[in-house]
Amino acid sequence: MSNYKFKISGKEYNVTIGSIEDKIAKVNVNGKDYEVELENQPAAAPAVAAAPVAAAAQAAPAAAAAPAAKPAAGAGVKVTSPLPGVIIEVSVKEGQAVKAGQKVAVIEAMKMENEIAATQDGTISAIHVNKGDSVLEGADIVSIA
Repeated sequence: MSNYKFKISGKEYNVTIGSIEDKIAKVNVNGKDYEVELENQPAAAPAVAAAPVAAAAQAAPAAAAAPAAKPAAGAGVKVTSPLPGVIIEVSVKEGQAVKAGQKVAVIEAMKMENEIAATQDGTISAIHVNKGDSVLEGADIVSIA
C-alpha cells in the first residue's frame, strides 16, 4: 500500500493506492474508495513499484471527479456526459419511463447549464450520479433499458 499527498489547484488530496490488477487500481482518495482504470497496464514487478506514482498523479483528480461506476446494476444503454462539469440536477428516477430527447440531468460546465437528454425510449435502469457530483467527459449519467 502506498500513500501520497497531492495538491491540485489548491485542493489537497490524500491518496492511498491499495492494489493494481491488470488495468484496475484500487485507490482511496480523501477517505472514499475508487476503482480507477489505468491507461497503460503496469509492467513487470520492478515497474509496478513506479506505476503507483504515475497512476496516482493521473488517478487523483479523475477519482475525485467521478465515482466508480456501479457494476451490472445499470445494464442497458448508457447516457454519458458530453463534457466535464458538475451535476446540478438529476431529472429522473430509477424505473421511470423516458422518451428519446427527454431531459435526464443537467450539468454545469464553464458557468453554463447543459441539459443531458435520453438517447432512446425506455426505462431508467440505473442512475450513476448524484446532484453535486463532478464528472468527466464520457462519465455514465444514467442507463436506459
